Parts: sequence; structure tokens; C-alpha cells
Amino acid sequence: MYGLNDNFGLENSHVLAALIRKVHEAKMEKRDKVILWGSGKPRREFIFSEDAADASIFAMKNAEGLENKHYNVGTGTDYTIRELADMIASVVGYDGKILWDTEKPDGTPRKLLDSSRFLRLGWKPQTSLKEGLTKTYEWFLKNADIKA
Repeated sequence: MYGLNDNFGLENSHVLAALIRKVHEAKMEKRDKVILWGSGKPRREFIFSEDAADASIFAMKNAEGLENKHYNVGTGTDYTIRELADMIASVVGYDGKILWDTEKPDGTPRKLLDSSRFLRLGWKPQTSLKEGLTKTYEWFLKNADIKA
């Protein structure tokens, strides 16, 4: 999950927020390249925080239709870290090169939820990854403790 009010610290944030911070800093420092860990091949699913909140409200309003089971809430779509980095570079307006340090670990090859049970109830996320990244970056520029 990602979105407004996220943690953008380079030491303790999740991959999406950390990439926004790293690419933004590379842009601001006018660096011609940014080096990211791993190969960029692992796949991750991302859900915008407002969509996750909307799913919670949907579940409460439709509680009578829910079984007493666990429900995953996700988009059902995953992206490679490389695709994510390219999308972030586009949103940030960074035109330098993105290089991959394959001496660093990739992590788990794939993290994708099976959200089919929840999606069959009629809920679906409304925010595309690109739109969510844009909103998140706009919030970051206005609110994060950064040099802009």
C-alpha cells in the first residue's frame, strides 16, 4: 500500500516510497544516473491507500454478503520493480539513466495477492498506478521534509 502521508525515508520505507525519494533526489541534484538495488525483475502489487480505505468501507456496507473468511484486498495486477522505477521517473520528470546493482539482493521474486474473492463481491480499485504515483508525488513535494 502506498499514498499520501507515506514514509519516504530511505532507511525504513517500502519500495515505492523509497524509489520516489531516490529518483526525486537524483533529479534535484541533476545526477545523470540513479543506481537501484537488484535486477529490477521482482514483481510487486501496489494499491493506493485511498482504494484500500474504500475497500474497507465497501466491506462494512456489504457485511451481510461476506462469509466468515479472510479476504485479500488488492488490484490483482503486479509490476516489475523496473517498470515501477520507469513509471516513477516519468512522474518525477527525471530523464537520467536508471542502473541496477545486481550485486544487491532482489528479495522475493513475486508478491501478488489473490483478491478474487473480494473482487467478486463487486468492489474494484479506482486508482491506476500512474494516477496514484502522481498524487503521491504531488503530496511528497508539498509535505515531505525535502529540498524541492
